[in-house]
Amino acid sequence: MPPLIVVGLDNAGKDRIREYMPHRSLQPVIMRVQGSRYPDFLIKEVMPFVARQYRVAAGAQNTGLGGSSLGALIALYTAIVRPGTFGQLLLESPSLWASNRQIIKQSRPVKTWPDRIVLATGTAEAGRADRDRSMVDDVREMAAILCRAGLDDKRLLLKIDEGATHHESAWARRFPEALSFLFGLRR
Repeated sequence: MPPLIVVGLDNAGKDRIREYMPHRSLQPVIMRVQGSRYPDFLIKEVMPFVARQYRVAAGAQNTGLGGSSLGALIALYTAIVRPGTFGQLLLESPSLWASNRQIIKQSRPVKTWPDRIVLATGTAEAGRADRDRSMVDDVREMAAILCRAGLDDKRLLLKIDEGATHHESAWARRFPEALSFLFGLRR
């Protein structure tokens, strides 16, 4: 794998859910969402700052985006509303359920996706059998949407991790394979 620069962004703490939610929600009730501002913040502020401070390769083929949970939700939203900006997308345990699954609905007509996407979840994410199944079903539906848009197994890595929970330890365990798939030498 070529050398990488990984930039980790802190969240707004107690306002994290508002920061990462691009759509209003009734369950939980979040009406003053700010997630629609996140793509501009990332592309107009963070990325230029990193480019000024470090020697980075330009272009979507050299730029990835990812997150876990609500971070994956906002990463997915950003890839949808700013097509062609990111060549790699990592979605760990994405909160696809948020805002009555609005991000899934918004994904259906999208034709331009990053070159490589990792979509992963555990089977014990929510701690309740019905909600665990629902989260896995949402991830499988998102994978089907991506496949219909033309992503095959060379562009999409789907991981359903048996018994894995919604926790950093599960994401860390899956991270080496995800990183290799997204940024490793192309087959």
